[in-house]
Amino acid sequence: MSEVFSQRLKSARDLRKMSQGDLAIKSGLQPSAISHFETGNRSPSFDNLKRLADALSVTTDYLLGRSPEPGASGPETGKLFRHAEKCSADDLKALETMAEALAKRNLSK
Repeated sequence: MSEVFSQRLKSARDLRKMSQGDLAIKSGLQPSAISHFETGNRSPSFDNLKRLADALSVTTDYLLGRSPEPGASGPETGKLFRHAEKCSADDLKALETMAEALAKRNLSK
């Protein structure tokens, strides 16, 4: 796999403030596998790529370098979208404001 994948994996992990061990636990992979992926010594299988993307709530396209932004993906994001579909316009605006505040808070940590 490309150097882009290794860089994107580490970047996404850092964005989520996860250690390699945290990512290993959340994805169900071995910590050594995460290390090998980040150093470019090994490439993940397609199944493991999906597991990594889900654990990091990013798209596989982002990890592979096909998309410039991490995007929002995975089971948690799906739940948010399902709830948002049932919200009023005012509620959606409140959710947007809250999401912006949380994103700013996380950037300052």
